[in-house]
Amino acid sequence: MPNFSSETSCLHILHLEDSLPDHELLLREFKKSAATVQLQRVDQLDVFVETLTREQFDVVVADYRLVGFTALDAWQVMQERKIRLPFILLSGAIGESLAVQAIQAGISDYLPKDDLHKVRHVIQRAIEAHQLLLAKERADADLAQSERQLAQFAEHLQATIEQERAAIAREIHDDVGGSLAAIRFDISWVQRHCTDPQMLQHLQAATVMLQQAIEASQRIMMNLRPAVLDQGLTAAIQWLQASFSSRRGIQAKVHIDLLTTAFPANVELTIFRTAQEALTNISKYAKCTEVNICLSSDSSYVSLEVSDNGQGISEMLPSQRGGFGLKGLKERAKTVGGWVDVSSTPGAGTAITLMIPLAPQVQQTAQS
Repeated sequence: MPNFSSETSCLHILHLEDSLPDHELLLREFKKSAATVQLQRVDQLDVFVETLTREQFDVVVADYRLVGFTALDAWQVMQERKIRLPFILLSGAIGESLAVQAIQAGISDYLPKDDLHKVRHVIQRAIEAHQLLLAKERADADLAQSERQLAQFAEHLQATIEQERAAIAREIHDDVGGSLAAIRFDISWVQRHCTDPQMLQHLQAATVMLQQAIEASQRIMMNLRPAVLDQGLTAAIQWLQASFSSRRGIQAKVHIDLLTTAFPANVELTIFRTAQEALTNISKYAKCTEVNICLSSDSSYVSLEVSDNGQGISEMLPSQRGGFGLKGLKERAKTVGGWVDVSSTPGAGTAITLMIPLAPQVQQTAQS
């Protein structure tokens, strides 16, 4: 960064000024410092723009009123051309309102010509502020790029997980499921041809255990790959509710009010997984007696809310509070342009809400 304390760096200044004596006064002020300064004067707007385009400068110092235009006109042209430099007004008394107008327009600073001895400090301060602004913009851009990459990675990770789940579900269905079915047929054959009461008793116990294994494999397959979604989002949510109530012994109610059922597959899967994870968290931590699942949509959004009457998040163990499961839900929601909100009251339960904006084609289907 050029500065007045260095004897090696050269400060390049473009001076927009139609008074040669005022230009020489400014040049004389700079000569008081040990720094190397190149001060170039222009007094016409087109020459000003052409000079800025052709050469590199560190700062622009401009009088306010020139023949045929003002410093604000020059500043506006710089904005249109996307030429970004510190811009300082060095003018006579222009009035407080014009000075405020200039600062509000984005001009770096204003210095009356009567205070010319302060110009070096003002220029240095403007350059430093400009460099900080550029650095912040670069940092913001890098952060935005990192967030985009993280979102892409999260989306890819979710897709990979779903593919792995589908592959495991197929293996369970084809290998484990096929083997269990074959065992059931063999046990049935033995039961038909066996007359020993003690043997039949053992076969009956094995049949019960086998049926439990078959049901467990079916439940695992359903959790891994929600084939029930092939029957529609409503059926999938109702299956989750029925499964949760039967396994956990907790009363779960479902309210569904959908304006349309024509949702993209990734939206349906996000809603299903969010409801599934919410019910899993409830079964582990909530200590509740009642759960409500509300799925609704209008022409713009589809929303899911899963709430309970349990202890609330704040009373959980520190390791449970705001766990990875909730963070995972929020990241999954981002992959479809949605967001997740978690609200909780100690002793009064927790509500997890998912909101997903609908694509234009879905909105048209809903309105037709």
